[in-house]
Order: sequence, then structure tokens, then C-alpha cells
Amino acid sequence: MPAPTGYGQFCPVAKAAEVLATRWTPLVLRELVSGSTRFNEIHRGVPLMSRALLSQRLKALEAAGIVERGAHGRDARMGEYRLTASGEALRPVIVAMGLWGAQWVESALAGPDWDAGVLMWDMRRRIDTAALPCGRTVLAFEYPDAVSELRRWWLLVEDDAVDLCQSDPGFDVDLHVRATVRAMGRVWIGQRPLRAALDAGEITLHGDRRLAAGIGRWLRLSVIAEAARKAPLAHAS
Repeated sequence: MPAPTGYGQFCPVAKAAEVLATRWTPLVLRELVSGSTRFNEIHRGVPLMSRALLSQRLKALEAAGIVERGAHGRDARMGEYRLTASGEALRPVIVAMGLWGAQWVESALAGPDWDAGVLMWDMRRRIDTAALPCGRTVLAFEYPDAVSELRRWWLLVEDDAVDLCQSDPGFDVDLHVRATVRAMGRVWIGQRPLRAALDAGEITLHGDRRLAAGIGRWLRLSVIAEAARKAPLAHAS
């Protein structure tokens, strides 16, 4: 007799868990909630997940009516994944999971999971280009505690486009940002106010003074950090 695939309960929590509690699914939803739409974009946000498994999870979310896939733009083969009305209703659930994790999962602070690549990929999509000067802006980030291949990054902003580079794009840098991955990560997820980290020298800025003064405007923090502003974390410092 085959093993049951579900919990065998009519309880709504059980039925929701059958869809949402499979491994990696909450993180895939996090990527969609944060604005990723292309398969490769989603995979960049969950680099330890195999592409085959990501494909399976996306298909399962489609079958559950949480995600829909459609062709957008010129290349119809490059379908975009979008949250349906059902998927959008999960947005506060994913944010609430993040807030809970930031407040109560203390092991996150001392653990090994601070990844410069994941951090920069998330930051790339949260740059408010309207708060930057017209034309080209080059932002360089240095993480001295990261492994050598993940230590330096560049964000190349031209009008509304933001490109993330791991090699020097060859343009003059307008602003250098230097921090440990942990210091920037804590700010990014709302565990540490940006101003406090700047004042303490945990994050240092060198270059265009206007860009430095406006970092709180053009660097929109994570979805979780924005929510944390409205519901301050008990352990924030």
C-alpha cells in the first residue's frame, strides 16, 4: 500500500502545510514576494537548491493555483512566474515568518549562513533608482570577511536598470561601501538600524557625499526590514 502523500486531515492548517511546508517552498515564495519573476532570478536567490527541484516546486505551486506562468516581452520562451490572488494572500504569511525568524531564532546571529552573494542579489532588486542621479551610478561593495571570490561587488545603475557585477565594470566608482557581511546582513533584515550601523562604523561610506547622505533613500531594505519598521523587533539593537 503506497504511503500517503498528505497528512490525512481535513484541518485547514494540514491542507495548507501540504502545499507550503515542503522543503524550499517558503524560500521560493520569498523570492516571488520580493519581486523575482524569471526562473534564473529565483534560482539566484536559492543557490543551494537544484534547478530540477526548483522546477518541481514551481510546478507544484502552479498546480495549487498560487503561481501562474505566462510569456512576457519579446521572448515567449522565457516565461515569467507571477503570484496569483491566492499567492498574493500569502505575502503577509511569508513576511510574518521572516519577522518571527528575525526575532526568535537566535542561532541566525552566530551561524555560518551569512552569504555575500545572496545578500547582494537581494540588494540589487531593492535599489530605488528614482532616488539616484540620472545617468550612470556605480556603487562598489567590499566585504572583508567574505571568501575572496565573494569579497567585492559592483552595482551598475543606469536609469532604471540595475546590474550586479562580480568583476570591475571598468567605470569610476561613485560610492564605496565597506562592511562585514554580518553587519550589512543585520541591517538588511531589520535587526540593526542603518543609522546605528553607520554611526558605529560598522558600515563605512567613501565617495560622493550626496550618495552617502542619501543611502537610506536609494537602498530600500528587505521586505522583512520594511515590515520590522512597523513592528519593531524585541531583540533589535
